[in-house]
Amino acid sequence: MFKAITVVAAIALLSFTLPFAGSYKIDNVHSRFGFSVTHMSIATFNGSFKDYKLTINAPGADFENATVDLTAEIASIDTDNGQRDEHLKGADFFDAAKFPQLTFKSTSFKKVADKKYKVVGDLTLHGVTKKVELDAVHVGNAVNPQSKKEMVGFKVTGVIKRSDFGIATGFPTAALADEVSLNGDFEFTKD
Repeated sequence: MFKAITVVAAIALLSFTLPFAGSYKIDNVHSRFGFSVTHMSIATFNGSFKDYKLTINAPGADFENATVDLTAEIASIDTDNGQRDEHLKGADFFDAAKFPQLTFKSTSFKKVADKKYKVVGDLTLHGVTKKVELDAVHVGNAVNPQSKKEMVGFKVTGVIKRSDFGIATGFPTAALADEVSLNGDFEFTKD
């Protein structure tokens, strides 16, 4: 009898302390992976990548030490202007024909405050790999009423320099800022 109670207690404790453990895939319909950059030092334009895959694997409670894997297709860039999108895909900027994808693989996912994390990883863009640091906020959890699957939301922000990746080297910073803000609003569904 004592062993049965111990086993039940252990299972209950495990389910309580590891509520987020598992693998989560992006729900692209309810997510956005974007960027913004200042043009001519007076206005900011925004864009996003429409075709990307993103997973997060949480080994334990509260996403501490989770791993993140992102792949985005450069040709899916969208700035709400077809002419600009084609220019961005070209050799002056991303050179999508030569470098068709950007990738990010986390090396660290650490909690720094309630619901706030620092995510460090390797970003490969335009054939260059650099270590970047991102801020992530665990927005919340839900259960999808139709599928009954667990869901989680994260907001991610960070800043990179285009010069670090050899992008748009022919454009001075007065015309196009060197700093590019990355931003993502991500909704994940647990596998």
